[in-house]
Amino acid sequence: MKIRHIEFARAAPTWASLPDDGRPEVAFVGRSNVGKSSLLNALVGRKNIARTSGTPGKTQALNYYLVNGKQPDDGRSGFYLVDLPGFGYAKVSKTQRAAWQQLIGRYVTERASLRVVVQLIDSRHEPTRLDEELFELLRGGAPRVVVLTKGDKLSKNQQRIREAQLQKRLGSMGLEVPVVLTSAEKGTGLDAVWRWIETFL
Repeated sequence: MKIRHIEFARAAPTWASLPDDGRPEVAFVGRSNVGKSSLLNALVGRKNIARTSGTPGKTQALNYYLVNGKQPDDGRSGFYLVDLPGFGYAKVSKTQRAAWQQLIGRYVTERASLRVVVQLIDSRHEPTRLDEELFELLRGGAPRVVVLTKGDKLSKNQQRIREAQLQKRLGSMGLEVPVVLTSAEKGTGLDAVWRWIETFL
């Protein structure tokens, strides 16, 4: 994928504020502190398009980034990368957390322009309860790709073990989902992620 242009388009904290231009959307979702912003920046070859933070839960809306399109929204070119709020947010009220989860759940199951969901999991750990809840939430929705992040923190052997463990876990849940191991720092797996995205776009 050649990124000719990318820009922040909007933050959408509610369903009513989502874009209505019909452009295809690629969503990125995962629990807080999984490395989502770092991966997004690495994928588009920019340092600070998606803001990284040491504070989990920094993303508090659906952040839309327009790729290879032009504003204003004429709906005729480009597509959106959509950065969803992290699951397992820290230091937010239960009411706010519930509202985010409801919005994300509706988005991944009902959004007509959503082409694929990229679900991020920290490669250093087995899937958490939150990760598995997301597996179920996404079942029956848009196609998805599971991306293992922070692969540079593991040895080659550990990487293979983690990939095999995850494939086995997904299989036990009756899910046939592509799995890609990545490293935002080293650039590992980024081309493979783009190939899957382009397949669904």
